[in-house]
Amino acid sequence: MNTQPVDADLWAGLPTLEEPPGEDDKAPDVWEDPIPLTGRRERPTFPAHVFPAWLGEFVAAVAEETQTPVDLAGSVALAVLATAAGGRSVVHVRGNWREPTNLYTVVALPPGNRKSAVFGLLTDPLYEAERQLKMAMQPVIVEAELTARLAKEAAEKAAAKAASADGDKRDEMVATAVGLAQTADTLTVPAEPVLLADDSTPETVTSLMAEQGGRLSVMSAEGGIFDIIAGRYSGAPNMEVFLKGHAGDRLRVNRQTRREYIDAPALTVGLSVQPDVLQDIGKVKGFKGRGLLGRFLYSLPASMVGYRKTVTDPIPEQTAATYKARVIDLTLSLAEWTDPAVIQLSREADAALIVYQDRVEPMLKARGGKLGHISDWAGKLAGATARMAALLHLAEHGGNGYAHPVTEETMRAAIELGEYYTAHALAVFDAMGADPVVSRARSVLDALRDNRWEDVSRRDVFTVLSRSEVPTVADLEPALALLEDHGYLRSYQPERTGKRGRPPAPRLLVHPCLRGSGR
Repeated sequence: MNTQPVDADLWAGLPTLEEPPGEDDKAPDVWEDPIPLTGRRERPTFPAHVFPAWLGEFVAAVAEETQTPVDLAGSVALAVLATAAGGRSVVHVRGNWREPTNLYTVVALPPGNRKSAVFGLLTDPLYEAERQLKMAMQPVIVEAELTARLAKEAAEKAAAKAASADGDKRDEMVATAVGLAQTADTLTVPAEPVLLADDSTPETVTSLMAEQGGRLSVMSAEGGIFDIIAGRYSGAPNMEVFLKGHAGDRLRVNRQTRREYIDAPALTVGLSVQPDVLQDIGKVKGFKGRGLLGRFLYSLPASMVGYRKTVTDPIPEQTAATYKARVIDLTLSLAEWTDPAVIQLSREADAALIVYQDRVEPMLKARGGKLGHISDWAGKLAGATARMAALLHLAEHGGNGYAHPVTEETMRAAIELGEYYTAHALAVFDAMGADPVVSRARSVLDALRDNRWEDVSRRDVFTVLSRSEVPTVADLEPALALLEDHGYLRSYQPERTGKRGRPPAPRLLVHPCLRGSGR
């Protein structure tokens, strides 16, 4: 598996050793360099080869011309496919299990990585498709507006006549006016088609989705949407539409001015943010508890700044033209569907997904599971994989993908994407402090540095830590074991000083780098 180097700016702060170890009566003769707590997280390169040729070639070409990690173009490409298909197709997995085909993706890269340029190249066909949809709908909108206006005028005239009518004619004219008013009230003017929105407020997103038959995509090369959801400008968090818009759960909003009902919302979110933003959103109250963070597919590639070529190969014209045509065709072919197109899995594809689910399930254990500390995210992994399989299938077959079942090969490609996003999610949630063991281990490292201990008991370490973070000594043990596994500590058993009583409790030797004393 190809791995990328750990971004030094993101994971800075852990010490390194530069001098050979010295002799110490209590410490081992040789201390190896400690392994940073996040140093074992592998972050594979985005597997662009799983895309159909027309899409994989364009993603690779964009990465080459812009000198950006292929992860950025790859994740944005998935969001583009989800924009084209979301709200207009679903994938039937098995039984009553269906998944919508919208996705939430976010890529974290430092400034100067040309995120806006990549977004522009990938999303331009969507804006062209939106323009074409507006042009096609314009005559319908004009006719509907005229019909509605005439119906309203007719109802108003009938009401005026009924109000001035006398005797027997009055009841008949009132009934006619009521009928015309009811007819006018049923006439609606279709909304102008909108596929994409920028960093909109939750209220705007909800209204747009209601107007657009439940579908919308929020695509942005910045991370301002997280501030908006957190309520930084409104004073109160509002994430309901982003929670239900991912799952497809019925959304009902009652306001003083209007009521908005969306039976099957399908919201797609494609973002690129700075790495610090991911660390910050992990601290926002409610984001994790309500499950918002568990809905995103995270990508944390290494920046290419400092390693970029000055002269690059431009995107081949035919590659760009094919990409544009395929995205527009997929978007337009699905745009008219009211009941979503149902994508079926072949028996072999379902079998491959079942094997994957069986492999992931033990990892979700709260104690000892590799993904136990991010079970909210990992619990949605199988569904996300099915969604990606459907999107890859539609990318291959276009709008008539419903006529063919998803193949085993396509499902295995989606599983490879799932493994990619799992590796990156682990790195991202490490940065957010989602793993309490890692978080406590970092607090222990800070305490060891502050106190400059050379030899210390577990009780002494426990005493200087916050009870809110480490309630009991038992809660401390996994963190100490992790630090020992990473080479920061060595546990040893002191010799018994007397023949009676209990043997002394094990103690800890501290790596010299944490004492600032050399080795």
